[in-house]
Amino acid sequence: MSARVVVIGDAMLDVIVRPLGPVAPTSDTPSRIRISRGGSAANIAVALARSCAVTYVGVVGDDETGAMFARDLEHAGVVARLHVVPGSTGVVVAMVDSDGQRAMMSDRGVNPELSMDHVHEVLSGRFDHLHVSGYTVLDAATRHVASAALRLARDRGASTSVDACSVAPLERMGADEFLGAIGRVTMLFSNEEEALALSREGDVESASQRLSSLVDEVVITRGPLGALVRRGSEYWLAHSRNVEVLDTTGAGDAATGAYVAARLGGSACDEALELAMASAAQVVGHLGASD
Repeated sequence: MSARVVVIGDAMLDVIVRPLGPVAPTSDTPSRIRISRGGSAANIAVALARSCAVTYVGVVGDDETGAMFARDLEHAGVVARLHVVPGSTGVVVAMVDSDGQRAMMSDRGVNPELSMDHVHEVLSGRFDHLHVSGYTVLDAATRHVASAALRLARDRGASTSVDACSVAPLERMGADEFLGAIGRVTMLFSNEEEALALSREGDVESASQRLSSLVDEVVITRGPLGALVRRGSEYWLAHSRNVEVLDTTGAGDAATGAYVAARLGGSACDEALELAMASAAQVVGHLGASD
């Protein structure tokens, strides 16, 4: 029987823009533009749904964007438990440069209206693992929901995971407050920049050591340098795949979903990390987080 996973996070529409030349500030710039269902947690849910039974919990507005978000999740095999409220579903515009890196402009829309009542309704059922998006922790309006959901999961004996998501709001919130809000999770995911901010260390190895004393398992992605996982005193590395990078949007989410699914399926940490790198490599070759 496949693992039953609940994912809590933002509902977003992704608008991905890759200029095909220098940006003309007061005129038109030819670009490749893609609009699709987005949101870090939703990307992770879709990746997990390839081998797990996944339920997604979030909030959408009473607009076509929210309806599209729900349809996309259901098409990917994810059960969408979305609370519909008056207002606009969240939107993020990502500007992608020639190296595939991106800058994001976000409008969270109705996502801050996520309530513990809605979350508790879903978590009252049976589940084996809970993943909570870092954006739910980073937003002061939903932080208490994230903390309560993680406590409930631990009390129920389920494993848990959190991804740090974004370094700028993480630095504004503060490492101690973020780590205090999530408690001792089974798995913590971050990129290198986020890991340094969370640990207040100067290098990735020291960061992984510091964070592994606070959570069971730490996974740190490093872009072209690959990724590492530390569990207690054990430490594994994986190389990134040698592929052309068009857009890094969703690569970390794909890696997170693949890693969690592999670990829930019984894979060892090093095997799960290799699968995570392979999954990320499939994403960076096209524009946007999904095919």
